[in-house]
Amino acid sequence: MSSQIAKETMNAGEKRALVGLASLYAFRMIGLFMVLPVMMTYGMAIDGATAALLGLALGAYGITQSLFQIPLGWLSDRIGRKPVIAGGLLMFAFGSLIAATADNVNVLIIGRVLQGSGAIASSTMALLTDLTREQFRTQALAAVGITIGLSFTLSMMIGPWIATVWGFSGIFWLSGLLSIFGLAVLFWFVPNPTQDSSHLANGHFFRDAARVLRNPDLLRLDFGIFVLHMGLMATFIVVPISLLSGGLSEQYHGWLYVPVMIVAFLMMVPFMIIAEKKKLLVQVFSAAVALMLVVQVAFYFAPAGWVITGLLLTVYFMAFNYLEAAMPSLLSRLVPKEVKGTAMGVFNTAQFMGAAIGGVIGGTLYQSFGAQGVYVATGLILALWLWLSLRQQIPGSILSARVTAPGSEQDGVSWAARVSESLLQLDGVEQVEIESEHRAARISYRSGVLDEYAVRRAAK
Repeated sequence: MSSQIAKETMNAGEKRALVGLASLYAFRMIGLFMVLPVMMTYGMAIDGATAALLGLALGAYGITQSLFQIPLGWLSDRIGRKPVIAGGLLMFAFGSLIAATADNVNVLIIGRVLQGSGAIASSTMALLTDLTREQFRTQALAAVGITIGLSFTLSMMIGPWIATVWGFSGIFWLSGLLSIFGLAVLFWFVPNPTQDSSHLANGHFFRDAARVLRNPDLLRLDFGIFVLHMGLMATFIVVPISLLSGGLSEQYHGWLYVPVMIVAFLMMVPFMIIAEKKKLLVQVFSAAVALMLVVQVAFYFAPAGWVITGLLLTVYFMAFNYLEAAMPSLLSRLVPKEVKGTAMGVFNTAQFMGAAIGGVIGGTLYQSFGAQGVYVATGLILALWLWLSLRQQIPGSILSARVTAPGSEQDGVSWAARVSESLLQLDGVEQVEIESEHRAARISYRSGVLDEYAVRRAAK
């Protein structure tokens, strides 16, 4: 008697959920990040603007994002994912309207605060986990991470062009329209969960939060996403102004960001492949952090000039895009399924808090100490992250397979009990579901750990 192992793939509903929710994420990220390369140049024309206040406006959305991320995730457990996500999209659209019509910097800050109060990242991720099976969630989260990286790349390219053609307010009008379009995708394209997910929140939040916060590998990732977005916001307090002083007027910034972001993305892809294929995730992860640190040091010493700035940005975004895409996937590998939502809420809170602090501190440091003060601060915190990343533990991803062992049916029950016990004893097997009538077993297992020959023997 021989056994067969067949790899499984996402079904049509899971693929539709992934495409729809990744698109929703992309609309939000484009709306949020288009302002990044233009805030410090076009924003200076707003009444009352200073570097510190524009830094506050840049990071203000992160403040309310970090405050509302976990409460709205909790609310989605009780009233459903889609109503919370829809409310967040409407709030983001309202904040975009306020920012688009702002006639002074204080109103702009209020608009950004309202944009951020539509904190739906945790609810969106939770809906994705509701609509995908356990064995495909790492794959789905990795795809969303890549989508976030791509949308960030696109927003950096089109932001300066939108501001040049339609003015600074055009950034926010487009952000609002994208949010409304996201509502259509949410209700007309994304499937509804087949079962109520309210049972996931059962009054044990503090116990689950304590479990997440005691995990050192999760804390390293939380700190990492905090630093990643803090450094991004602080760096882009300086970069647009450096391009201006280097002789590149603001209407041409988009022409620089296009090749920078495209080349950075293309350079990132081989490193992602190498990290997975060669099992060098920790090494590549730490190397990306080190590259970002090197760029900050180079920014400090490099002479003013848009060519040098463009080259350094290419290296910076190669590392940034890799880390932005990799970290949600890594988190999903480290988190037990029963606390996945809590861990994602903490992770997203850290991300947006980093963005908030980066904008506020970056603007204040630039106003007080100039560009060098910003580069020193970001360099120091990146050095700390690099040291922590060298100790990061990253398990293999969860895969799925269906094991069959053709034979007579009279021993089906005893076969099911014996095979289930044998498979669960194998290193790397996380879950087993038996199909006795077909003499088959569906297994979820860790890549790079499972011995396929041992599976075949256990299934006999």
